[in-house]
Formats: sequence, C-alpha cells, structure tokens
Amino acid sequence: MEKVTVNASIKYEILIDNGLLDHSGELIKAVKQSGKCAVITDDNVDKFYGERVMKSLQCAHIDAVKFVFPHGEASKNHSTLLNIYDFLTEHSFTRSDYIVALGGGVVGDTAGYAAATYMRGIDFIQIPTTVVAQSDSSVGGKTAVDIKAGKNLVGAFHQPRLVIADTETLSTLTPEFFSDGMAEVIKHGMIKSAELFEILSNSDIKSNLVDIIKRNVAIKGQVVENDEREKGERMLLNFGHTLGHALEKYYNFTGLTHGYAVAIGMSTFTHIAEHRGICKSGVADKLDTLLKKCGLPTTDPASIDELYKISLGDKKHLSSGMNIVICTDIGESKVIKMSVEEYKDFLEG
Repeated sequence: MEKVTVNASIKYEILIDNGLLDHSGELIKAVKQSGKCAVITDDNVDKFYGERVMKSLQCAHIDAVKFVFPHGEASKNHSTLLNIYDFLTEHSFTRSDYIVALGGGVVGDTAGYAAATYMRGIDFIQIPTTVVAQSDSSVGGKTAVDIKAGKNLVGAFHQPRLVIADTETLSTLTPEFFSDGMAEVIKHGMIKSAELFEILSNSDIKSNLVDIIKRNVAIKGQVVENDEREKGERMLLNFGHTLGHALEKYYNFTGLTHGYAVAIGMSTFTHIAEHRGICKSGVADKLDTLLKKCGLPTTDPASIDELYKISLGDKKHLSSGMNIVICTDIGESKVIKMSVEEYKDFLEG
C-alpha cells in the first residue's frame, strides 16, 4: 500500500492500492475510534460498492447508515445538501459523528460541504471511486455545490481526516468516465511534473495506476500544504479550469463533462500562450497528443465571445481582473493577472 501524508491545517494520509475497499472499516477505525458514520454516495456507485463498504464498516464495529442521491452534476446543489442535513438530524448526528464520502467528485464535493457546514463542521473521510476524485478532488479540502450562476460558487475549505483510494474501483468506469478523469492527471503533469507527463505519454496508463495516482496526490498534497486557502501557488491547479468552467455552464452542465471541458481549456490556453510567445514552442502539440491518447477533446465550437462573458462569473474573476494559469513549458506554470480587457484580448488569440 502506498501512502502520502498531507500536512495541512489537519494532517491526514492518502492510502492508495488495489483492494482497499474491503478494508475500509479497519482503516477508518484507525483514525476515528468513536462516533456514528453516515456514508454518502450516489445511486451509480451504491450499486457497485455501497454494500461492500457498509459490510466493512460493520465488521469494524462502526455504527453506520447510508444516504444515496441521484448521480450527476445536476444533484450537486442545495436541494441535495438540505436532504443530507435532514438525514443527519433524523439519525441524531452530533459533532462527534462523521461523514464518509463514497464516490466521485460530485459526491465528495457535496458530502464534504455537508460535513463542513452541519453543526458548523464535523469530520469526513473520502473514499474516491473515479480517476478525477482519486487523483485530484478528494485531496485538498475544497468542498462546494453549484448554484444557478455557476459551478462551485458556494463552498468551504474542509480537509478530510483520511482518503482511501482503491484503484480497483476504476475498473468499473466507462471509457468516457476514465478519460474524463485523466484531464486532471494530465493537468498535474503540465503544471508541476515533466516526469509525470512523460510517464503518461510513453507508458500504458492502466497498468501503472497506483504509481500514477500516488504521483498525482503527492503533487496536489504539496501544493495544498504550501497554499491551503488558494491565495497563491494553489491557483496553478486551476490550469484549464477558467475556460473549462465556462464551457460547462455554456452547455448547462449536461452536454460536456468537467474533464472534457478542462482538456479543451488547457489546449486552448496553451495554443494561445505559444502563439503569443509565453509558452515554449511545441508544448501545445505534445499536450494535444497526450489528450488525444487519453480520449480527450482539444477544441469546441462554442463562441469565444460567449465563453468570455461566462468566464466573468467564475470564482477566478476578481474585482481587479482575472487570474489566468499559463504553462510556459511542460512541468512549468505561472499565474498571470489580467484585466478584463486583457483577458478578452488573450482569448481572441
């Protein structure tokens, strides 16, 4: 079993290996010796893993109940959140109890935000079951729900007590969902690790998942340690997301997945940066080659003018302008502050 330790405001471990799911109870018991547990999951994940996790918790003598909500981004809202609060109160949950988020990014974000806000904060544990959740969203404590104005606009920083990443759960993902998660994996290579980028480009990814996930969470964990509240270095993790979030909203969060949108955002910004001389020549083509290898798109017909307008509603739009993440080379990145007018000019190439 691989282990990565994150020294944030709460110190916690990320455990990575094949077959951890059936040992989740004993692993959780090691960090939470008391309290009731609410397993929060969606209907898709529940079919595959819900009973296995509940059985493991029961074998570890953990008092556990389960809440299941409909899968998909459309459930990442205040309606689901209120239902979770009602469920917790119905089962008399107190501040000494905790939540286990079993699923992908939507489950982790929603259950994590419920944990951050119920009784002003209770503990939670992540059991991510998708590529994007294992490599990115389960680490770092960013929790949120969507509102009409945009994605992740209401949330809180709330670090987990433990992350259990069983890479065997990735085998039940459809090819499209596996590809979707690879966008965040590629992002980490682009912003911080040329070595990871080369491994992804030149090896069989599915045969090296434990090592790849470990490298990703090590990168994410280090960035979180350096900048937990996203005031500086952590902004680099938004590479591809400014345009990506705009694309998701453009399609009403139904026509384009998060990873596909981020892939397009990374490619678009890198081509523009290379054209403007901010990025080393040839990087955009190498990025596109890897994106295509992983089944990800690089372009979209959406209007740049429309995407610009939508971008202004994103969290990265400050009163003084926009914070834009650019990769100057593979494994090297920086944040560039632009005025709204400069950002519009940048998008136009």
